[in-house]
Amino acid sequence: MLTHPFKLVTIIAEPVLAPRITQELRRLGATGFTVVEGRGEGSRAMHAAEIPGINVRIETIVPPEVGDRIVAHIAETYFADYEVIAYLSDVAVVRGDKYRSITSSGGR
Repeated sequence: MLTHPFKLVTIIAEPVLAPRITQELRRLGATGFTVVEGRGEGSRAMHAAEIPGINVRIETIVPPEVGDRIVAHIAETYFADYEVIAYLSDVAVVRGDKYRSITSSGGR
C-alpha cells in the first residue's frame, strides 16, 4: 500500500484554549483536527484549569513544514502563560492529498 510521510501534531491544553487553538490550526495550514477530552497530570502534578485534571488533546495531521509552523506558534503563544504541551510524530498516511491544503505552504 502506498503511503505518504506527514506529521501528527499533538497539543495538550486547558479546555478553555481549544476553540482558539483549533481556529489557529486552520489559519496555519491544517485541513482538519480532532479534539478529545481527557484527564491526566503533568510533571508538576498540578493543573491551572478551573476543572482539576481535565484537559483536551488536539491532533492534526499535516505536511512537515506546517507541523513545524504550528509547534513554533504554540510555543511562542502559549508556553509562557498556559498549561500546554505540543509535540510532533512521524506518520505514514494513505490519501496524502486529504491532508494538504492550498495554504499549506503559506505563512502565518
